[in-house]
Amino acid sequence: MHLGEELLVLGILFLIAYALGRVGKLIGLPSIPIYMLVGLLASPHFHLFPIEFDSDYVELIAIFGLIFLLFNLGLEFDQDEFFGNAGKLLISGGSYIIVNMGVGFAFGFMVGWGTREALVIAGMTATSSSAIVTKLLIELRRLANPETPMILGVTVVEDIFIAVYLAIVSVVISGETDFWAVVLKLVVAFAFLVVMFAVARYGGRVVSRLIQTKDDELFTILIFGLAVAFGGIGELLGVTDAIGAFLIGLALGATRYRARIEAFATPLRDVFGAFFFLSFGLALDPSTFGDVLVPVAIAIGMTVVLNIAAGQFVAWLNGFGPQAGLNTAVILVNRGEFALILATLAAAGGLDPRLTPFAGLYVLVMAVIGPLLAVNSERIGALFRRRKPQVRHELDIERDRELALAEAIMAGEAPDDVVAPPAPPTPDAESVVLEDTAPDVESALEREARLAEQARSQSDRLTEDDVRRVREVDPEY
Repeated sequence: MHLGEELLVLGILFLIAYALGRVGKLIGLPSIPIYMLVGLLASPHFHLFPIEFDSDYVELIAIFGLIFLLFNLGLEFDQDEFFGNAGKLLISGGSYIIVNMGVGFAFGFMVGWGTREALVIAGMTATSSSAIVTKLLIELRRLANPETPMILGVTVVEDIFIAVYLAIVSVVISGETDFWAVVLKLVVAFAFLVVMFAVARYGGRVVSRLIQTKDDELFTILIFGLAVAFGGIGELLGVTDAIGAFLIGLALGATRYRARIEAFATPLRDVFGAFFFLSFGLALDPSTFGDVLVPVAIAIGMTVVLNIAAGQFVAWLNGFGPQAGLNTAVILVNRGEFALILATLAAAGGLDPRLTPFAGLYVLVMAVIGPLLAVNSERIGALFRRRKPQVRHELDIERDRELALAEAIMAGEAPDDVVAPPAPPTPDAESVVLEDTAPDVESALEREARLAEQARSQSDRLTEDDVRRVREVDPEY
């Protein structure tokens, strides 16, 4: 079998993805929509681009991409953050998910494609992309912002939700109609979840002893084999290969070899993940976008509005102001890999074929809108703040009165005729606190370092130099 031509075309596609990625980096775009766009250009359904590629050649590698996307999600899950602050995190993250999920489910019914399709659409619109979220926090240098722990906490709860949700959706999509068969599948799925979460929480030392080896080559083969094997176990148990990979990643993330595993698992995720997004783009047919333009437009508007409302609500729950709520909303509004995973599962389950172009167009647009909103959130907040009457300190009001009195005396007017400037409403005396002109720099640095470590654990294990570096143009440009 000769594949020289196919290999050449695939290599060219990845070089195009690299070039577009460099351009996208200048304006802060994530890589997900770029890989999808390259796949769309090379799709057999798109005839305006000179290169064409058959998705059959990358299907197996795309499955590896799906497995390692979820494997890394489990590997990077912050158990200490979750179990150490579970109550507050569940309230914040749970309320965010419930708001988006509930309205998304109603929207799915409004579209009228079917009940199972409505469940899938609700999942697409309910959760943000943890990869995009954490990268934006680092690149925009917002790790030291007071709302950042809240944002990272919401993504932790979303990871738990994704695991449970995929287990439920996989059973629903299977098309099983017998009630007790459905109950049995759900029991098996949740038993698998509970056992693996228990292993991750309490069996870290045992798992560490089972996988220990000094040989890097054998260690790499072992971890790769475990990720793929548990993907297969998840598929056989009816909870999808993605959940099996997530759960073994969760268990391995609790071992003392977590950093060593991430050192090779992250590049595998990047490469295989690129194949997954490329393969999804290859499956898109631009001629079908017309059937979903209106639903996608409504879903985009609904997602932005709901995230603004949910962001403000979560910020209020945690004692933050409107600007922190806006920063939270525009960071969490990003949608990405999970929507595409759901669309892939829906296509495999024989659901409405319009879900694939819906998910593709929805993610393409949201992955562009989200970062742009995040970059400009401070400016957007400043526009709304200017419209509000400024609350003046009582010392400023007294100073204005004294100036008005002095001017009146110098003009020869009687003091009684002086009309002092009206005093705008001021907050209660107890709530007026003069700002500390000597901030605690040491505690701020410690806090930023701690948040940087947490973000790295949920993203790409970036170095501390990467975290502190301002997002700037590469010197190569």
